[in-house]
Amino acid sequence: MKIIVIGGTGLIGSKLVAILQQRGHEAVAASPNTGVDTLSGKGLAEALAGADVVVDVANSPSFADDAVMDFFTTSGRNLLAAARQAGVRHHVALSVVGTDRLAESGYFRGKIAQEALIRESGLPYTIVRSTQFFEFLGGIAASGAEGDAIRLSPAHIQAISSSDVALAMADYTLGAPHDGVVEIAGPERVRLADLVRHYLQAKGDPRQVVADPQARYFGALLADDTLVPGPGARLGTVTVDDWLKEQAAR
Repeated sequence: MKIIVIGGTGLIGSKLVAILQQRGHEAVAASPNTGVDTLSGKGLAEALAGADVVVDVANSPSFADDAVMDFFTTSGRNLLAAARQAGVRHHVALSVVGTDRLAESGYFRGKIAQEALIRESGLPYTIVRSTQFFEFLGGIAASGAEGDAIRLSPAHIQAISSSDVALAMADYTLGAPHDGVVEIAGPERVRLADLVRHYLQAKGDPRQVVADPQARYFGALLADDTLVPGPGARLGTVTVDDWLKEQAAR
């Protein structure tokens, strides 16, 4: 199959392209770096010509509320229109577990809008909602930093490695469209504040993590189950300690 991976040079996309190619498919990385810009539409028609499947793992370059909404809606419309024109048989998109419970956050309002465009597109689709990646734990810590302390919610989280995300995305890409949402998550359910504390200790960062139920997660107040999947989610195999050992070995 010919598979176009939008955002194919990024963290998830580059791993996904490699897996799909290893499995014998023509997987093409499409991003501004390769001349494909979903915001302007530049290069989209050419990239999608003859494609069987398109996978969207691109992310907004800015986390400002208006910029995020513009990115996901403009890019989404351009990509879906090009996919319809090209006769693509399956549209796969990476989204976030809890998206529909995080509408207080401008970022997640953008993801909600993106998902709505996909559902309404008329294309066969699969939306893969993932929990947060281990690779973003440093960003989560930075978001809660107040001087030498880091204030984070004690809500549960089930973070996942980017390698497990890429493997799951490959399987869903090569499978039949679900015409709905599937969820993926890491193997361990822990408290967000505890996970970041463990991460910082492993990094030798002396800052104190304070568990604060009122601390917001990128603008949204968390309930205990906001960031964890429902029953039936596909679980990865890489634990946070496995991932930390891998990072330390690099």
